[in-house]
Amino acid sequence: MRRGIAATALVASLALAATACGGDSDSGDSAGGPTTITWWDTSNATNEAPTYQALVKEFEAANKDVKVKFVNVPFDQAQNKFDTAAGSKGAPDVLRSEVGWTPAFAKKGFFLPLDGTEALAEQDKFKSNLIEQAKYEGKTYGVPFTTDTLAFVYNKELFEKAGVEVPKTWDDLKKAAATVKDKTGVDGYWGSTAGYYAQPFLYGEGTDMVDADAKKITVKSAEAEKAYGTWLDLFDGKGLHKADVTADAYTHIQDAFVNGKVASIIQGPWEITNFYKGTAFKDRNNLGIATVPAGSAGTAGAPTGGHNLSVYAGSTKDKQEAALKFVKFMTSAKAQETIALKNSTLPTRDDAYTDKVKTDPGIAGYQTVLSAAQPRPALPEYSSLWGPLDDELPQIASGKESLDKGLGDAETAFAKLVPDFSK
Repeated sequence: MRRGIAATALVASLALAATACGGDSDSGDSAGGPTTITWWDTSNATNEAPTYQALVKEFEAANKDVKVKFVNVPFDQAQNKFDTAAGSKGAPDVLRSEVGWTPAFAKKGFFLPLDGTEALAEQDKFKSNLIEQAKYEGKTYGVPFTTDTLAFVYNKELFEKAGVEVPKTWDDLKKAAATVKDKTGVDGYWGSTAGYYAQPFLYGEGTDMVDADAKKITVKSAEAEKAYGTWLDLFDGKGLHKADVTADAYTHIQDAFVNGKVASIIQGPWEITNFYKGTAFKDRNNLGIATVPAGSAGTAGAPTGGHNLSVYAGSTKDKQEAALKFVKFMTSAKAQETIALKNSTLPTRDDAYTDKVKTDPGIAGYQTVLSAAQPRPALPEYSSLWGPLDDELPQIASGKESLDKGLGDAETAFAKLVPDFSK
């Protein structure tokens, strides 16, 4: 899973901070020579990082006064590593930051406000909801770099063979799954027990895990109970695959879908390249992508995810100026187009969705669902709330806990994470 909070184990990465961070390791830039900045890239080292490394070289060729030290940090370690490094004044000058980290690091003063800087000179080119998600208390702390959301992805051939249409509601999905099973012999839908993947069900009932404005925990509200009840029902019935609560559940679900053993799942665009590696999608046009089904409130949507490029507030002035120039380059329309073509990730600005980019049916399909994506509230603790749900939802889905008890335990855990919130 690519979304959510990083690994909870504290990683005291002082060695990495000393060898890879801009604040300490590059203090010896010679007078008159290029300014060296460090970028912590948190992307997949095999599938995505090579594209970024090539762009770094292109930037350096065009900007002889700046050198970029590229460091790929595993995503599940990066949040804690940056927190540790920034706290000791040794963080990298630029961080590829998951959008959920922005309010937490901004609150601690680790990120530089970017309003009015070179990095945001083309702010009007970016999707407004992505800029909004890079804000904290009215200031912008990141430039949108990649974006994503969850979508309902389906096997067009299996849906056509079964004679079913793309479901508009969760009830439609239950009916379609049964028909797919009858007509094709494979399950129509396989759901996830991860907290992030259950979020669309909350939006479908017009609610969320918390009401950040009212400072209220809502994970056990009547609306939330209805949402999670709908989520739970989709593990039981004809054509609905039973819940997988093993450690390898994500891989099992993904493999079944790409090889035509299940007709539909909920998934994000970070799997586009992997979809095409499966036997079911050798013809890329067989991949169907639609907005997730709506709940009883009539709303449909999933969380806005992705990454921003943020600048470390503790860097020296010359490094910050170089970092701002670098961020502007990496988030330019040209760079965004290159990244999309190489990595099959979604650009964050409309002018990067060129005809060439949109020839990829995966990118074109996910672009259509971005308008329904919902930004997360600017709550520093928000991303950590999925942790308790990742513990409780598998227990509920496997029948080891009742829905009432599981949500009650999640509510108790939330109260410790946001102690100033009421229940």
